[in-house]
Amino acid sequence: MGYKTPDQIAVAAVNGGIAKANLSPDRMLVGGVLAGAYIGFAGLVGIIGTSGLPTATWGTLPTLIFGLAFSLGLILVIVAGSELLTGNMALLPLAFFSRRITVGRVGMSLALVTIGNLLGALLVAYVFAVKTGVIGTPSSAPGSTGALTFQRLSGIADGKALVETHLQVILRAVACNWLVCLGVWMALAAEDIAGKVLAIVFPITAFVAMGFDHVVANMFFLPAAMFAHVPGLTWGDVWDNLWEAYVGNFIGGGLFVAGAYWFLYLRGRNTSTRPDGVVDTAAPDDRSHAGQHAAGPR
Repeated sequence: MGYKTPDQIAVAAVNGGIAKANLSPDRMLVGGVLAGAYIGFAGLVGIIGTSGLPTATWGTLPTLIFGLAFSLGLILVIVAGSELLTGNMALLPLAFFSRRITVGRVGMSLALVTIGNLLGALLVAYVFAVKTGVIGTPSSAPGSTGALTFQRLSGIADGKALVETHLQVILRAVACNWLVCLGVWMALAAEDIAGKVLAIVFPITAFVAMGFDHVVANMFFLPAAMFAHVPGLTWGDVWDNLWEAYVGNFIGGGLFVAGAYWFLYLRGRNTSTRPDGVVDTAAPDDRSHAGQHAAGPR
């Protein structure tokens, strides 16, 4: 079979949530560091790929290019394997709604993965973006690569931390993680790497092109701007954006993906765990009807 149907994706997502909730704390943390770094690298690629493209000439096309480049982050997370907060915001609630994990495991996983994602994003922001000189500084020579990347990062940071209102950040974060978690959801449907990559690219490109807020991406962009000494930005601005994006992302993944697909495909179904720990789901009503039809009228 080349792909899973939506009801089969729901079962796979529950199993994914169970597996993530049952990781040991050290694996949650290390997996989180890797995912934060992967998102940071993807953000850095996006900055490099779209620096020096003036809007007067290119319009909003650079945001589409940025989105394509940024897809690298989730591709690395899904294919290479790691723990990304935003994707877990759908998989863990789905397993919880299906009564397969406890709220305590959900909370512990989200907390440790958040810490790990932040550490990984900060590592890339400080060491591999700013200290390497890939991102320039206010003193970079005009027209140099450093000046162009600094200008691009400054525009991103100002837009997210200074221009967007508090409500706008939350709403953009809701829409962002709705799309991100759909990318994760559709990647679960694919049985090969090419299918997973294709499933990821379009939702990620879409959320970036529309300027939505991803909390882990912002853990890279905004601290990188602080480390590069972007003027007018404070750590208070960074904090405000991150907690607002966190709340919005949780609503987007937990309600519009986990909640909606639990309602469509898992609500009212019996779940059983096989000896290998994998969950099977079955609809008793459907089976009883099938049995009645097979037996014929009485």
